[in-house]
Amino acid sequence: MKYISLLGATGSIGTQTVDILKNHRKEFSLAAMSVGRNIPLARKIIHDLSPELVSTINKEDAEMLQAEFPGISFTYGEEGITDVAVYDKSEILVNGVMGSVGLQPTLQAIEAHKTIALANKETLVTAGHLVMEAAKNSGVPILPVDSEHSAIFQALQGERTKNIERIILTASGGSFRDRTRDELNSVTIEEALHHPNWSMGAKITIDSASMMNKGLEVIEAHWLFALPYEKIDVLLHKESVIHSMVEFHDSSVIAQLGSPDMRVPIQYALSYPDRLPLLHAHRLNLAKIGQLHFQEIDLERFRCLKLAIEAGKAGGSYPTVLNAANETAVAAFLEKRITFLQIEDCVEKALNQHQKQESPSLAEIEEIDRETRAYLQSIIQ
Repeated sequence: MKYISLLGATGSIGTQTVDILKNHRKEFSLAAMSVGRNIPLARKIIHDLSPELVSTINKEDAEMLQAEFPGISFTYGEEGITDVAVYDKSEILVNGVMGSVGLQPTLQAIEAHKTIALANKETLVTAGHLVMEAAKNSGVPILPVDSEHSAIFQALQGERTKNIERIILTASGGSFRDRTRDELNSVTIEEALHHPNWSMGAKITIDSASMMNKGLEVIEAHWLFALPYEKIDVLLHKESVIHSMVEFHDSSVIAQLGSPDMRVPIQYALSYPDRLPLLHAHRLNLAKIGQLHFQEIDLERFRCLKLAIEAGKAGGSYPTVLNAANETAVAAFLEKRITFLQIEDCVEKALNQHQKQESPSLAEIEEIDRETRAYLQSIIQ
């Protein structure tokens, strides 16, 4: 039995993790979880899986649920998320929250020697040098939950890092992959949220449409697999059947394939190094699919991807600015305060006005994050 702490239980990654825990009760137990504003769903998860500790966003929700479930401990706020991350009984932390809020609890969980199943890209994008150093010093494994990074991780089992020629992250292209830049001028929020292959939360779906999501994944791959950016490529693959590939210096290529289902990488991170049956899985039928398509990425067409790669290569504090600017701009787009193409404009302006810090501390990262958000809010308003 493995005991799990889950951050973001009512979100996209969280609900799919809950599905896995419910289907494998002999293997996993939910010890602690944090939830968002969907209290009815939180209440259902508590009924189904009986966690010992639950954290909510605000005090009122925690007090309300405490009255309903007197046998369970409740907490709230940022401190509550950290309490869940370091909960004594838990062995694995599944970080399924969105945004830079996932950084502090991840660092605390590493210090508490919890295995990290990481779905929160922003943790490594904003502070990859701190997170990977902390994990190394504590001997804590970081297991990727993103489908692309899980694919690379699986392809590297039994292989030696020194033999890698390059890794190839595949990209669906998102909601607007077949549109020209001119056609993006008037796209709506509803169109942006309609992903052709994957079911995800709003923020990550917008990131997929802008291809910023792939840019964040490039930076994340740099830290997870300790590879220079010159050895990380991106390939447009509309079907999302090949989730990513590794090419070795003998010209062999190993790819991980499967139907688009985030439960696969989540469950693999939880069961690693073993594999468990995935109930109600949609099996891959290549004969039915018939063809797979691939294209080179046009970085001028997908400017957010270009900005992310440039920020990653520049290093230091630039990825922190990139992430904070993107989060702020995407939120403004979802609030109908800016257009879709203005997301990339906002990110570029934030990067251009920033003075690089070479190896920022956690306090400096948090300050840079705050300054970037404030700067962009002033521009947007």
